Amino acid sequence: MNVLIVCSGNNYKVSAFITEQVASLKKKGIKADFFLIKGKLLGYLMSVFMLRELLKNSKYNIVHAHFGLSGLVAVQQRICPVVISFIGEINFPILRMISKISIRFSTFNIFVSEELRRKVAVVKRFAIIPYGVNLKTFRPLNKIECRDALNLPLDKKIVLFSSTFDRDEKNYPLAKKVIESIDGLILLELSKGYKRNEINLLLNACDLLLLTSTKEGSPQVIKEAMACNCPIVSTNVGDVKDVIDGTKGCYITTFDPIDVADKIKLAFAFNKKTDGREKIKHLDNNIIAEKVISVYNKILFN
Repeated sequence: MNVLIVCSGNNYKVSAFITEQVASLKKKGIKADFFLIKGKLLGYLMSVFMLRELLKNSKYNIVHAHFGLSGLVAVQQRICPVVISFIGEINFPILRMISKISIRFSTFNIFVSEELRRKVAVVKRFAIIPYGVNLKTFRPLNKIECRDALNLPLDKKIVLFSSTFDRDEKNYPLAKKVIESIDGLILLELSKGYKRNEINLLLNACDLLLLTSTKEGSPQVIKEAMACNCPIVSTNVGDVKDVIDGTKGCYITTFDPIDVADKIKLAFAFNKKTDGREKIKHLDNNIIAEKVISVYNKILFN
């Protein structure tokens, strides 16, 4: 089976969770190539014509677009059936509208959480399949060794913020207010420059992962923290509650700074690794790849 992956490729970079999913699909025998959309509005418009030309003498059985904007490009051709994977873009009104148009003309749709599916009211031709986690990359390591490797102090409580500070939906002001209310804490930003192995070191070096987002789909960093047995404090967004459900040392909080601070203190009092890795083995990239392939087979052979 030949699949063309359509996604944003600005700066020739593809989101790590997409490349990891494609790598897992290839291990299962799927042949996959990337069609990268570069630029903003003009780039997307040009990509419509470029994609049509590429598919005229198509060797591909399926086009799999990642996210609503790329999906809108993919459905402008009628040569190959189109699968679209949707993440948190559905939480934003304009992108939700674009996603609804893409959904109207796609063959099948994948949502990373049930919450997102409900927001666009899709009732057929869909599956709930979150992006998987690479359990080889993300794994428990010794905290002291990780702090040494990252040149972080050994005598401080360290909280890792779930994303960059400048993304409004990640709600950094709440995290900042809470951290400032507790003496002796260091808040680290999970900035864009980190490589995958470095993120693994950070998750193992910190005392907990803090997610204060106002909206999410199925945040990868939560699954990666679970794979590292890292304690988590998170607002109830996306599928976080389902992912961490029943995991001691992981806590759901409201947006009340006092409640967030109290949950952080509970995580510190827990003072050990969680058993999160055991709870997310069903989200291993190889298992998720099988579910994606089942969607492909449903389209081609049913």
